[in-house]
Amino acid sequence: MKTFAELDAKICSCTEALNSKIDGSNGKRAILLCGGTGCLSSNSMDIKARFEQLVAEHNMGDKVTVNIVGCFGFCSQGPFVKIYPEDTLYRLVKVDDVEEIFNTDIVGGQIVERLLYIEPLTDEKVVKQDDINFYKKQKRIALHGCGVINPEDINEAMGEGAFQGLKRALSMEPKEVIDEVLAAGLRGRGGAGFPTGRKWSFAYANEADQKYVVCNGDEGDPGAFMDRSILEGNPFAVLEGMMIAGYAIGATEGYFYVRAEYPIAVNRLRMAIKQMKEAGILGENIMGTGFSFQAYIRLGAGAFVCGEETALLNSIEGKRGMPRPRPPFPAVKGLWQKPTIVNNVETLACVPYILREGAEAFASCGTEKSKGTKVFALGGKVNNVGLVEIPMGTTLRELIYDIGGGIPNGKKFKAIQTGGPSGGCLTAESLDEPIDFDNLVAKGSMMGSGGAIVMDEDNCMVDVAKFYMEFICDESCGKCSPCRIGTKRMLEILTRITEGNGTMQDLEELEELGSAVKANSLCALGQTAANPIISTLTHFKEEYLAHIVDKKCPAKVCKKLIQYTIEQDNCFGCGLCARACPVGCIQRTDYKAPDKKLNSYQIDSSKCIKCGACMATCKFKAIVQK
Repeated sequence: MKTFAELDAKICSCTEALNSKIDGSNGKRAILLCGGTGCLSSNSMDIKARFEQLVAEHNMGDKVTVNIVGCFGFCSQGPFVKIYPEDTLYRLVKVDDVEEIFNTDIVGGQIVERLLYIEPLTDEKVVKQDDINFYKKQKRIALHGCGVINPEDINEAMGEGAFQGLKRALSMEPKEVIDEVLAAGLRGRGGAGFPTGRKWSFAYANEADQKYVVCNGDEGDPGAFMDRSILEGNPFAVLEGMMIAGYAIGATEGYFYVRAEYPIAVNRLRMAIKQMKEAGILGENIMGTGFSFQAYIRLGAGAFVCGEETALLNSIEGKRGMPRPRPPFPAVKGLWQKPTIVNNVETLACVPYILREGAEAFASCGTEKSKGTKVFALGGKVNNVGLVEIPMGTTLRELIYDIGGGIPNGKKFKAIQTGGPSGGCLTAESLDEPIDFDNLVAKGSMMGSGGAIVMDEDNCMVDVAKFYMEFICDESCGKCSPCRIGTKRMLEILTRITEGNGTMQDLEELEELGSAVKANSLCALGQTAANPIISTLTHFKEEYLAHIVDKKCPAKVCKKLIQYTIEQDNCFGCGLCARACPVGCIQRTDYKAPDKKLNSYQIDSSKCIKCGACMATCKFKAIVQK
């Protein structure tokens, strides 16, 4: 394709083909399978192969198509199989279920009810995806096309609107493109929430013989997989966003920095680059406009600190991934000392929507200061684990209970950690707070890249703070001493507290160290390292006091503060616990409980390693934690 007219014609034909697949006007049934990492790890490709085998055996190749698509988002219910045009969604599908689906639904036209999703609160079976509560309050902008198109097929991407935003951008002046993004109110989805249009304008204003756009795909927060799913589900959208950014600031080259642990995302990104080059949408003199752009991929080795933009730039240049002092900022001197903008995957995925639908359409969603949507990886103690995209301003209660389906097993909600290791815990008092950049910060947490870990009454908040501090210590690059030394000292204090050796002075030292590390660290890793400690101290100080004063862990998580005992009146003297104990600390006693035939057992606490094997083995629930 060399002209806009040719592109328009191609988009038109692709749109018609995709729509006919969805509504069945092409006379075929379409079987779609989730091709995200989670479902692929649960044999999604084997399920696909079995469907293809059955289609061939029944000579139905002219009546049935089988395709993979991007992530459906509802990860705890995968693998998924979706059938068009009926829009039937089957979940938790196994290879052994394929023949039943094929014979009952594809051949017989009847729904396999046992594979339908069941709402946990009403026990209602749901046939269509959009009727499931998990999806009802979502709005897909960054995840546009995920779960609908084959991410390895540029034609399906065009059918879902790909490159219409690029076409419009290339018909505008670069400054007009920046103004459109500013008007939309798009803020960086990587964590800081800096206005994207302002960042672009800084690079636009700096004259240079070369400028760069860098896509930050180095997603490192524990439990986060937003960027991975976007790249796996619609890499064309992210590429289009990068090209629009390049045109706006005057850059002709872009780099994707993606961690090597995302092989599926990397492979699909490579395929997208190749297909776009072959189509004439990427490369030299695109659509005869005089605009040229090349895209390259660089793999990260998994260092969390390389999510910080200057450390990332060092890594691309072949240097050690350590942050640079700022100023100068990358928009002035970035990659190879040239003006560079660094946007994360989700930010760039929103850009085509803004140019395609207009700034007003994007800005109409969200809050006054936080426009659009945000993708969250919802995990932890919640029924519906998965990837969700919600309008800014959605409350935490809606996220956890309406979309997340509430807390499993009737447990009580305790806290939600947003922002990963850089964020903080929010309690039940904040459940009705709207989710946006500024509000979360005001409540002592932050948006971050979009991790959201729900905790219930069985979580120990001191142990949670220790977990995140262990992560920070492992991932600190060590360049600046406040982060390198300060985080290590905070971890030592938390370890003492969880082992029952803490003192009241430790709490004062934690707060002092946290303030010092925040004020003096070079990059955001150290500057936010104490956030989990500060937020848990603020909301759950009584748990710290229980560990220090009472030498007990209320949630019974910290091993060295747990004591296993046998209630001898309930012990039947079977000896199963003694045989299960790996260190032989359980012995028979002379005591025989009333109405029991055998002598009971007791645990020698001085030898007990707190493994819990005895409690798991006891059939009579005679062993308890104290």
